[in-house]
Amino acid sequence: MSSADVIRDLGFEVIEAVDADHAISLLESVPGVTVVFTDIQMPGSMDGLLLAAVIRDRWPPIALLVTSGKMRPASTDMPTGARFISKPYSPFELKGQLQSLTGRY
Repeated sequence: MSSADVIRDLGFEVIEAVDADHAISLLESVPGVTVVFTDIQMPGSMDGLLLAAVIRDRWPPIALLVTSGKMRPASTDMPTGARFISKPYSPFELKGQLQSLTGRY
């Protein structure tokens, strides 16, 4: 089961972006986004940590969940309130993180 499938099963609408620039474009055009789940390593002009920082600055209410299988960022590298989940993670772990971030159970 993919991460997107797990997130859909939790009742979230999933909008997938090909890179950080696309994600920002989607956030500018799609109202009501409540959570962004991003990998640190991604193609494009910025990585997932910079994307999370931009989102925190421009859309403070959006919950942020960051993942990576190659690095674990220091808490000082993460935007305020963002959570980190290390790869590989189970659907149960992903569900728990999203529920904790959003209060959706």
